[in-house]
Amino acid sequence: MSELITAELVDLDLSATTKDAAARSLAERMVAAHRVTDLDGFLADVAAREAQMPTGLDGGIGIPHCRSEHVNAPTLAFGRSGAGIDFGAADGPADLIFLIAAPAGADDDHLTILSGLARRLMDPEFTAALRAGTDPRAVAALIRGEEPPKEPEQERVEAGNQEQQQAETESETAGGTEAAESAPFRIVAVTSCPTGIAHTYMAAESLAAAGRAEGVEVTVETQGSAGFKKLDPAVVAAADAVIWAHDVEVREKARFRGKPLVDVGVKAGINRPAELIAEARRKAERGEIATAPDTDKASGSGDGDGSGSGADHAHFGVRLRTYLMSGVSYMVPFVAAGGLLIALSFAIGGYEIASAKSVADHFVWGEADSWAALLNQIGSAAFGFLVPVLAGYIAYGMADRPALVPGFVGGAIALTVNAGFLGGLVAGLLAGAVVMAIQRVPVHATLRGIMPVLVIPLIASAVVGFLMFIVVGKPIASLQNALTDWLNGLSGSNAVILGVVLGLMMCFDMGGPLNKVAYAFAVGGLADPTPGSLKVMAAVMAAGMVPPLAMALATTVRKRLFTKTERENGRAAWVLGASFITEGAIPFAAADPLRVIPSVMAGGAVTGALSMAFGATLRAPHGGVFVVPLIGEPFLYLLAIAAGTLVATALVVLLKGARRTTPEAAGDAGADGSRVTVAA
Repeated sequence: MSELITAELVDLDLSATTKDAAARSLAERMVAAHRVTDLDGFLADVAAREAQMPTGLDGGIGIPHCRSEHVNAPTLAFGRSGAGIDFGAADGPADLIFLIAAPAGADDDHLTILSGLARRLMDPEFTAALRAGTDPRAVAALIRGEEPPKEPEQERVEAGNQEQQQAETESETAGGTEAAESAPFRIVAVTSCPTGIAHTYMAAESLAAAGRAEGVEVTVETQGSAGFKKLDPAVVAAADAVIWAHDVEVREKARFRGKPLVDVGVKAGINRPAELIAEARRKAERGEIATAPDTDKASGSGDGDGSGSGADHAHFGVRLRTYLMSGVSYMVPFVAAGGLLIALSFAIGGYEIASAKSVADHFVWGEADSWAALLNQIGSAAFGFLVPVLAGYIAYGMADRPALVPGFVGGAIALTVNAGFLGGLVAGLLAGAVVMAIQRVPVHATLRGIMPVLVIPLIASAVVGFLMFIVVGKPIASLQNALTDWLNGLSGSNAVILGVVLGLMMCFDMGGPLNKVAYAFAVGGLADPTPGSLKVMAAVMAAGMVPPLAMALATTVRKRLFTKTERENGRAAWVLGASFITEGAIPFAAADPLRVIPSVMAGGAVTGALSMAFGATLRAPHGGVFVVPLIGEPFLYLLAIAAGTLVATALVVLLKGARRTTPEAAGDAGADGSRVTVAA
């Protein structure tokens, strides 16, 4: 196994002043050491990871890191900055910079080494030694865990300290102490981060160290890339409280139900562990029990910086969006499969194939219409699950597995009373709320085992069924019909305005909350397709294709306005845009949001408006240009996409061209190190 870090990968006088420049400087050392095969490709992966969450930590530490296919061996480069570099930490710039590079398929042994370093960064003596080091070889050895040889005098001092500590321990054991007689407060914790390389293990070590300082027994389960070993059920059962410091979903959350829960982002576990432990103790003293752990923090219930914005602290609107997106994410595959099958059936047999007899009774192997009818009826069967799946997984997002049954039942009833997509939304929220209410009722220990599999589904299904059939079903059905009539009646300026709004939403955050809301609105219409809802789906997909296509075109026609990495990303953006993957424009927006985002929003608005004005329709929820044969008014649809792409391209080129220098001249030198000034 090659050494993780060598002297050649240590820079004790890092001259960079920005995090991008620091990453490039350290990455160049990795390339020279033949650890990284493609400098710009690796730096793009580092930037993408940095965009997810800043990697600065309190205490003057920056740990940019990523997994990348351009890394051939797990590698660590270290730089020490005299001026400090801003990596987004709350307490200011970082002077200790670790660039961690892991191969896309790194094995557990190497990742364990990386996690070990992450834990050591929580040791003040370790970081002090890094700041005092003067020899790159000694610093590299220190990072590898190879302590330098001790001088005889230092050994004598340490031996004396050990003897004194041993004497004190024996004295305490002989005399006994009141603290030893009382059981310590016990906490179990889970830490995890998107990459699972550094923050996961640093948070674990920070919590454990704070627990030792506070006299609290903290046992941590790290759900990271170096492996996932579940906590002993006996340890969980004996715990007085639970801490989740995570930015991705905690696995097997039900294990922790019934205990006080502190739910925060992973950086809170690193930066303020003592506060979290104190909060856990307060919750335990007040008897605050977490009856139903909330859903994944990465999907929107936390802000990622660990500022106490876990699901249990999030604003109601944030939690509501999280619940709805949970349902939509599980519904989309049914829409995709069913919609594409139905669209193919229409392409083969025409729209009248929807009224064909059941293929179970009438199927002729050699007839195209029989195959078209078969595809149509399979697709329709898939569509029949849309509303129940939507409702079931909204409820699941709110209250975990016990809410699945009442959620599915409520969704099925929504179809029965013709409440459609809106009925499914309401049924899911009702089911989740009812289950959460039942879970808060204290029950005898003998009943807890049957509560989630029998009692809760039984009672909640009955309550949700009553509400959907008797109370809210019919009013929602009336509202659904009114919405359908409104969409079908859209024409002229009203349709264009809706197209503009949808286009702006799709392009504002490119895969973020507004983008997902617009997409969910369009996909929901496919549950009960009408001419109006099919136009909405077409406008949403067309607008979502514009940002990556525009950036691809801009990097082609005005190369000098973009860095080498951006030009490479631009080539990939052609395929991403054509496939309706709006996120392909995120690297450009992250690098220059004030110019890129307004430009692509304008292009998306033009495309959405034109698509609605042309009356283009779409039954498939995805596919981009690859489903054009299944689109109504395909040539006008492509014209709308082209128009929006040209508008966005022209604006971004105009805004970027107004700068006085190229990106290289502003601080990102080309491969030959040259810097070229260009007139605005």
